[in-house]
Amino acid sequence: MNNEIKDKKRVFIVEDEPDILELIALNLKKAGYEVDKFSEAGPMLAMLKKKVPDLLILDLMLPDHDGLDVCKTLKNDKKYPDFPIIMVTARTEELDVVLGLELGADDYISKPFSPRELVARVKAVLRRNKPPAARTSKKIAIGHILTIDTARYDVLVKDEKIQLTATEFMILKILAEKPGWVFSREKILAGLWGDEKDVFDRTVDVHIKNLREKLGPAGDLIKNVRGVGYKLSNDE
Repeated sequence: MNNEIKDKKRVFIVEDEPDILELIALNLKKAGYEVDKFSEAGPMLAMLKKKVPDLLILDLMLPDHDGLDVCKTLKNDKKYPDFPIIMVTARTEELDVVLGLELGADDYISKPFSPRELVARVKAVLRRNKPPAARTSKKIAIGHILTIDTARYDVLVKDEKIQLTATEFMILKILAEKPGWVFSREKILAGLWGDEKDVFDRTVDVHIKNLREKLGPAGDLIKNVRGVGYKLSNDE
């Protein structure tokens, strides 16, 4: 089973329920990942000074910190690489999930969840975040303002590099590779997750909102086609 991943990725898990923490850790180890376990956010934040994970699984309800505050702190701290964050939540209100995504989390998973679903989500997020070493540059230019290098995961707006999460970049890539095409939310979700997409359509809307804000003057290139979905186009 461990042979699935040649270069092992490291995952930090922050979860205060011991049984769930062990369940997550066991299944990720079986899938070939290195894991570090934390029952509180404080020790994890301290460990970040020594080593940085490839991905963080973060419970939103922790005894020492609010998970949303931790997510916000990490995403606003330029000392750390922009490693992806998957939120784990028992909260059923959509508002909590939306807020987490707006703060920069790449995905969420709701309790209770199946180990298979969790591992699939981790693999999908890491696959999107994987540095594309030794691949030929493929650039897409839209409207003389936005340049997307789909091989190197670089996004430039007026020659200024823009930092996106892995999920945001993948959505932009999906739209950019077929400029002018309208993608429904379902098509975008399928492009992100394939068959592993037990998420609500609002997730796409939140990521699109974040994309537009980060792209600044190029954000208007992402257009909403009411009742259908989204497209990337320079058309007025």
